[in-house]
Amino acid sequence: MSQFPKQTKTDSAWRLATQLLHNAPNRTVHGETSEALFMTSGYVYDSAEQAAATFEGTIEHYQYSRYGNPTVDTLQERLALLEGAEACLTMSSGMGAVSCALLSHVKSGDRVVAAKALFGSTHWLLTHLLPSYGVETVLIDGLDEAAWKDALSFPTKAVLIETPSNPMLDVLDIRKISEYAHKAGAILMVDNVFATPVGQRPLALGADVVIYSCTKHLDGQGRTLGGAVLGSHQWITETLQPFVRNTGNSLSPFNAWVLLKGLETLDLRARTMAQNAASVADALAEMPGVKNVRYIGRADHPQRELAKKQMRDGGSLIAFEVVNGQKGAFACMNAFSIIAISNNLGDARSLATHPATTTHKKISAEERAELGISDGVIRLSIGLEDPQDLIEELKQATDAALKI
Repeated sequence: MSQFPKQTKTDSAWRLATQLLHNAPNRTVHGETSEALFMTSGYVYDSAEQAAATFEGTIEHYQYSRYGNPTVDTLQERLALLEGAEACLTMSSGMGAVSCALLSHVKSGDRVVAAKALFGSTHWLLTHLLPSYGVETVLIDGLDEAAWKDALSFPTKAVLIETPSNPMLDVLDIRKISEYAHKAGAILMVDNVFATPVGQRPLALGADVVIYSCTKHLDGQGRTLGGAVLGSHQWITETLQPFVRNTGNSLSPFNAWVLLKGLETLDLRARTMAQNAASVADALAEMPGVKNVRYIGRADHPQRELAKKQMRDGGSLIAFEVVNGQKGAFACMNAFSIIAISNNLGDARSLATHPATTTHKKISAEERAELGISDGVIRLSIGLEDPQDLIEELKQATDAALKI
């Protein structure tokens, strides 16, 4: 009796909450309600002929879990359906997803253009690793349309943006940037981590590739690492998959199974976290120890109107600046008891980090200043706690910044 999964009913017309629970179930002959966990490195064949045909590609059979695994496949199928993508491939981490997407697509002599508001490791990838391989990289102000026109007036292989950006929550115009990218011969890659697949659909706005750190909201409970890249079936199978298979950046079956469990509550968590964040952001704006607040759901966000067109809500991230610079920020964070100090985000628990000394430490002070990342900025990821408890904690914590 075969233990390999059999695809059961999937319906892309189902509403979001239903899809997160029921799409791509891949139940085995045992009829389990929760997805099966296939913790295996390899697979056996009925005959030498079957093995040879598998490697030749004339029959379908699992070969090796670096190439494919039933649990990982279920996650990939569900993410593709959720995103509205033709295909998905997962990796061991979010940065694994970013690096594989870029490195599989470009070669020496190619040109990459990116918005300069990037996560620290992505910035390093573009400014250090790719140039060492002979790839030209150009970083521009992603909010400046003239800069996009100028940078993409030359042939380009790939364009990469984060929207909303980490940590200052810039919202970039995906549709407009995709038009400039395509005219330059480039594909547009969008890091959609902050928005999540239930909060923003880049492919529907003209993007070609969407990238996730599944470690964040998709798991949402601080348990595991994972990354995902989604796009057309042709690009995933012909460009990305050979690179991933042969370089070994694969997702473990156990991590895939954990992520499947996280997806079941993604929409519920994302909605509640956004509601909580909206309440917290409004309260922060009134606190005397706070100089300014950046939250996408607030009317004073610089790209609020664009965000309303691209995103479902304001998301779960807030960037706020306290008085007295780094000393004020540290005093504020050290006064937390509910909010944990952590460089992760998208967790059910509220988390805070000081970007200038953690996630964006390796970016120069001049570049941080250009991006608005002052020494007083704190990035706050709002969780599922009662928002009033968070507001009360932030009031006494921001008061501590005033006393420095």
